Amino acid sequence: MNYFLGIDIAKTNHVASLIYNTGDVVIRAIKFTNSNEGYAKLLTTIQDKLGDLSNIEVAMEATGHYWLSLYSALTDNGFNVSVYNPYQVKSYRGAYNNRKQKNDIIDSIIIADYLRVFGFKESKLPEENLLSLKQLTRFRSNIVDNVSSLKVQVIGLLDKVFPEYKKLFCDTFGTTSKQLLLNCPTPDDIIKISTTKLANLLSKHSKGKFNKDTALHIKEVAKSSFGIKFTNDACSFEIKQLINQIIFLENQIDAVSKEIKELYNKLDNHLLSVPGVVVNLAPIILAEIGDINNFDKPSKLIAFAGTDPSENQSGNKLSSNDKTSKRGFPYLRHAIYIASLVAISNEPELRTYYDKKISEGKHHFVALAGISRKLLTIIYYILKENRDYIRYDNIKDNKN
Repeated sequence: MNYFLGIDIAKTNHVASLIYNTGDVVIRAIKFTNSNEGYAKLLTTIQDKLGDLSNIEVAMEATGHYWLSLYSALTDNGFNVSVYNPYQVKSYRGAYNNRKQKNDIIDSIIIADYLRVFGFKESKLPEENLLSLKQLTRFRSNIVDNVSSLKVQVIGLLDKVFPEYKKLFCDTFGTTSKQLLLNCPTPDDIIKISTTKLANLLSKHSKGKFNKDTALHIKEVAKSSFGIKFTNDACSFEIKQLINQIIFLENQIDAVSKEIKELYNKLDNHLLSVPGVVVNLAPIILAEIGDINNFDKPSKLIAFAGTDPSENQSGNKLSSNDKTSKRGFPYLRHAIYIASLVAISNEPELRTYYDKKISEGKHHFVALAGISRKLLTIIYYILKENRDYIRYDNIKDNKN
């Protein structure tokens, strides 16, 4: 008799249930920690019940990264493990559980039954370089988000104490401006520093672009600033600390970007030939997609990214919505969105499609979603066939 073990994955504690091939529950809700001790408890509990572990197939949902350790331990011990996307199980949950209840016990049984009904799905970890690339690209994205947040805080403070500052430099966070803010973030600080020192500071960090005339202009603007005069010391201190954090994180971004480039260059692919896929986006797209052979057609990749059209159901009527479902992975979806913006600027065929949708009265984001689906279709075939994209290539396309 075959047995099916369903595991509901969580951050700290997993829950597993075992069922017969008839669907009847053998063991309900084995709660175990995500650790060696927890794994040993899982195996011991099942072995005490069955005596033999050779007829067990295992299934789990790919919940974040929390499934990776358990998957690795199970496969190392010879178990066949199916890993399902949560959206695969979600629809089955509705049919299985009429009351729409959701808890760890019910979910583990549903996952086991999904495996019993639909059978084993071969799952494997992506190669180590791809996993490393995903980790580093996500790390870089998080640092970039942190830098953006810090910049918003700096601008908020400057609007209080020095509202005219934004007109002094074309880029508030360029090298010269950051060094000025690091040394003289408020009008009072600028007034206090000598013209010579200010000119030297500007010249040094702008490679001679800014000089004494620039320093005199900045001093004049500072003297007539409409910024608040109270809490200047506190604001000055805060801006300096924020600028220090920005500089530190930007250095980290440079270091991480170098690591990402080295990893990406080890992986054979042709993503940079795809319209809109620039140097910073290609590693993200490749890492988030992983093994393209996990998708048997472009629509599966599109759904994975969450750029497929959403659906609304009312009674017996099912209607398609122009909005994307956003069910997939946000890092991939965002990278494809940015690539789409770039693509409509340099790929005439895609620009024509975009303009056509706009002329039909579609919103900018709806038209862009269509571009995203076209790009994912191109990417699918480029990765599948391991070749460059040829402009105006007559590839198969999804219906939009």
